[in-house]
Order: sequence, then structure tokens, then C-alpha cells
Amino acid sequence: MRLWSLHPKYLDTKGLLALWREALLAKKVLEGNTKGYKNHPQLNRFKSSPDPVLAINQYLKTIYDESCRRNFCFDKSKILDTKIDSAIPVTSGQITYEYTHLKNKLVTRSPKNLDMLKESNNPELNPVFFLVAGEVENWEKVL
Repeated sequence: MRLWSLHPKYLDTKGLLALWREALLAKKVLEGNTKGYKNHPQLNRFKSSPDPVLAINQYLKTIYDESCRRNFCFDKSKILDTKIDSAIPVTSGQITYEYTHLKNKLVTRSPKNLDMLKESNNPELNPVFFLVAGEVENWEKVL
């Protein structure tokens, strides 16, 4: 499971589809509607937010909005259209790691998206997150 902190606009179509699927699974986990993935490290930051279900719904809303921007709207009925009062912190080290990881994926898969990512010195985050100084997050499985 990969729940990117980066804004989904940087993902290619394959990545955006995978993110939607994985974030919907995360939503089910956070709602208590699955038996598996309950302790997946990517969920820790959502679990630490004041309202994990609202946070994952806002995360999904950004992915949904990006899908509509690309003219293939995902099923909005799967999410709550809501706003949370407090964003989730993500470290600068995590963003650097994700930026490099995504660049490596896009080299062969989608040069167009790679160019857009490279143009951004400070890549935009999914709005559910805000940037803080720090190393790669402790829940990240560094490859």
C-alpha cells in the first residue's frame, strides 16, 4: 500500500488508479470494515489524526478531484465530501523520499508526468498534509 503525501497531480494514470484503490482500502480499514491491513504502517499518520475517517475521506476527495480534472471521475459515492479542521504533518525527509521514489517509477512509465514533477522545486502535497522539518517518517519502508 502506498498512500502518497505528494499531490496526486504528479501521478500517471496507472499510479492514480492504484492510489484510489489503495486509499479506499485504507478507508475501510480505518472504518473497521476489514480483517486485514489493520496495522499497515502507511495508516499510522491517519490514525494519529483527531478523526482518521474524516482525514482519509479528505485525502480521497483530492484524488477524486484529480480524476475529474483528467476527465475520468471516480465514483464519488464511495467517499464523504468533507473538510477536516487540522491537517496531518509530514516531514521534509518523507517528501524527499517520495519525490525520488516517484521519479524512479515515472522514468519508464510516464516521462510526461516525470517532467511535471521535475519542474517543481517544492512539490505540492495532498492538502490533507502540511510540511514539517524532519527525516523520513518512521513508518516508511525505505527501499
